[in-house]
Amino acid sequence: MNIEGLRYAQAVSQTKSFSAAARDYGVTQPALSNGVARLEEELGVKLFDRSPRGVKPTAHGARILPMIDQALGALDSITAEARRLARPATGAIRMGVSPLIGADLVACAFDAARSLSQPRDLVLREADLDLQRASLKAGELDVLLVPAVEAMPAYRHRVILSEPVVVIDPAADPAEGPVELGAAAGAAYILVPDTCGLTTFTTQLFHSNDLALRTYPGEAASYRVLDEWAGMGVGAALLPRSKVTHQHANCRPLVRSGAPVEISYEAVWARENPLAADLEEFVDALAEAAAPLEQVGADAHESASAPTGESESESE
Repeated sequence: MNIEGLRYAQAVSQTKSFSAAARDYGVTQPALSNGVARLEEELGVKLFDRSPRGVKPTAHGARILPMIDQALGALDSITAEARRLARPATGAIRMGVSPLIGADLVACAFDAARSLSQPRDLVLREADLDLQRASLKAGELDVLLVPAVEAMPAYRHRVILSEPVVVIDPAADPAEGPVELGAAAGAAYILVPDTCGLTTFTTQLFHSNDLALRTYPGEAASYRVLDEWAGMGVGAALLPRSKVTHQHANCRPLVRSGAPVEISYEAVWARENPLAADLEEFVDALAEAAAPLEQVGADAHESASAPTGESESESE
């Protein structure tokens, strides 16, 4: 079975687009499409359906594509470990972080680097996402810790942490408990420059649910300013729960069909990196170290979602 065809199928699954997958791999779209077609012929099933709305897995694809992910992940792990045994790499792990990544998660990264079978120093670089991705592709960074908002199918991925999203809407009547995404769509949202991942997340959230995103005509410089302006009544804000630092009269968990809306942060690294095996070990350790942070976020969401009377009776 052709490994390249498997990678092409994985890329289409992640990007939901043949053209985007081809662009990420640096091949022509016909070449990628032909590779996927040959794989489908070899498997005897069709993996994808195309429509004006994009590409989505077929019923067979929904079963097989996760297996392809697992197979490629195992293959990459074998290659990385063999490389580490044959040519041990030295040096620090260079990690790019988004401004949205909190200090508690960064602290977990330092703990993870120290816990490796071969402990390594961790060198951080905070920058905008476009610069981070360019640095990763150029080999100037070993791993990124960023919001999971853009598919990079040519790279390894691992979700490290997810946290609830809240809506701050000073124009709405004060209310308790969560707010449904559809109900929150009536507000005018202040956005930040599309550099840290928050605006991309917000835009994708609304558009993927066929909701119009109404925006404030101005723009905040950062999520910190966004929090402040929402408190001043300039407009509404959508923020990760951990990034709300001010008191607000109307700050409510955001849900979709009753389920919490969450933003995820992922590690991204190149499978060809000389440190690839160490990076896999590092990412595993980071995910384990960050697990308590996710539980804290879940507990906070449950507390915020509970009616006031229920919370008081439990505290008694």
